[in-house]
Amino acid sequence: MRAIWKGAVSFGLVSIAVRLYSATEEKDIRFHQVHREDGGRIKYKRVCSIDGDEVSYDDIAKGYDLGGGEMVILTDDDFADLPLTTSRAIEVLEFVPVEQVDPILYNKAYYLEPEQTAAKPYALLRDALTNTERVAIVKVALRQREQLATLRVRENVLVLNTMLWPDEVRAAKFDILDEDISARPAELAMAGSLIESMAADFEPSAYTDNYREALQEVIDAKVAGREVVQPEEAEEAPAAAVDLMAALRASVERARAARGEAAPAAEEAAEEEAEEPTPIKKTAAKKAPAKKAAPAKKTTAAKKTTAAKKSA
Repeated sequence: MRAIWKGAVSFGLVSIAVRLYSATEEKDIRFHQVHREDGGRIKYKRVCSIDGDEVSYDDIAKGYDLGGGEMVILTDDDFADLPLTTSRAIEVLEFVPVEQVDPILYNKAYYLEPEQTAAKPYALLRDALTNTERVAIVKVALRQREQLATLRVRENVLVLNTMLWPDEVRAAKFDILDEDISARPAELAMAGSLIESMAADFEPSAYTDNYREALQEVIDAKVAGREVVQPEEAEEAPAAAVDLMAALRASVERARAARGEAAPAAEEAAEEEAEEPTPIKKTAAKKAPAKKAAPAKKTTAAKKTTAAKKSA
């Protein structure tokens, strides 16, 4: 690796001379624009949009678009007076708990290698960060720009992570999430089962860029003049289920089948119980109070007998 920057970490009154190296590299396959007929490279000229003349690099300045066709032109003299430190120093501002730094702020990563004379203070800062479980918040001038960054430890090496400024992170504002949306307990339980069935330790080396590998195969085949072997098509994903519980259950079964696992009997019973509707309690109807029996009416024959006795 080639060092892209040399300077020092300013840690209180301690100065640690370091070299900066890019910790990552993009593996994307890059292409040039060429003429389809003969493979000639396509070149672009720097042409002024007003007079049509080609412009040399010496005559190019920076312009800030105000809108409405107005442009403010800035020269090297305008940039010379800006408060950008020219010292090659990584200034430690404070030490914060690692969990307080939102990963969304991280931008690029660089390794710090100590100069031969700075190995001991380098190890001191590295071990102190490890023991306290904190990261150093620093400021550094890189590529004509002042940047906020962190110093942390990775595999026994100090890593400088440049960060976005807080106003460079967009607010996540989605009206649909302002609504009161919540999952049912049964759905949460099933989602938990799905997570557990897919739980694993993260091994970055287990993942590969299949598209890049296939594209490289196409390029190699072109160079060798052989036929390109089409990769096997991936298994089509099943159609999305309309019912959320059905989709979760199918996902759990699929994940377990891939691992050769079976659902625990206790869990199956819990899932069935979660799906059963709550029984409606029947309230016994109250009996109406019994009515008193009305006195029996005398019949016509009884009335005649009573009249005959009276006449006698």
